[in-house]
Amino acid sequence: MANVTLMPLPDFPRVEPGDRLDGQILAAAGEAGLRDGDIVVLAQKIISKSEGRYLQLRDVVPSAEAARLAAIARKDPRLVELILAESRCVMRVAPGVIIVRHRLGYVMANAGIDQSNLAQGAAERVLLLPEDPDRSAAELRRKLQAATGRRLAVLIIDSFGRAWRNGACGTTIGSSGLQALQDLRGRPDLFGRRLETSELAFADEIAAAASLVMGQADEGKPVVIVRGVAWDESDQTARNLVRPTASDLFK
Repeated sequence: MANVTLMPLPDFPRVEPGDRLDGQILAAAGEAGLRDGDIVVLAQKIISKSEGRYLQLRDVVPSAEAARLAAIARKDPRLVELILAESRCVMRVAPGVIIVRHRLGYVMANAGIDQSNLAQGAAERVLLLPEDPDRSAAELRRKLQAATGRRLAVLIIDSFGRAWRNGACGTTIGSSGLQALQDLRGRPDLFGRRLETSELAFADEIAAAASLVMGQADEGKPVVIVRGVAWDESDQTARNLVRPTASDLFK
């Protein structure tokens, strides 16, 4: 890994439900195309948009529990009802935020439900996470590899807040092709001492790097090609990055 290149695809179109992201990626990549070993990193939002993961708040009837939590969090009770529907359990509630364990296992704010970067005039519209981001990544990888004949990996990323740290950071929620979690236990350090506990969130490190060039606001760069990172092919998915509940010391 002497040199790593992060290349946002230019002029990527606005994504609508039903759009073929593989075709849009190949068109935006241009003549240079994709190379063996490239990692295609996509913002979660365009996956959700292409899969039509929109809901209208006006169609939601909040439950009594949603109304109770909404009063604490100072949120729209209809939005809170959707947060509950997307979650296994509520972890914490405070003004401005509801921390949940998402149905996919992630501990995150507001179940990943978002209203930013949606078309103007759609104030009542919200966007949910993909139904199954790992499946979405696998399907997109299959299509891109079939079209190009290249060896590729695909990551779908979102911005997560983190325990003990301020600020959001790019985090992998869907992965296909590479080893998302690398087990370094047993390898020697510089002085020959064998590592005993080291595991590397490899996919998350790539996600954080790609997020730097994607941006968080109006940059309009939802797809980044990461080139120069060495990776071994693996059946692992982003689920390998989710700590089992029984091992979570801070739940």
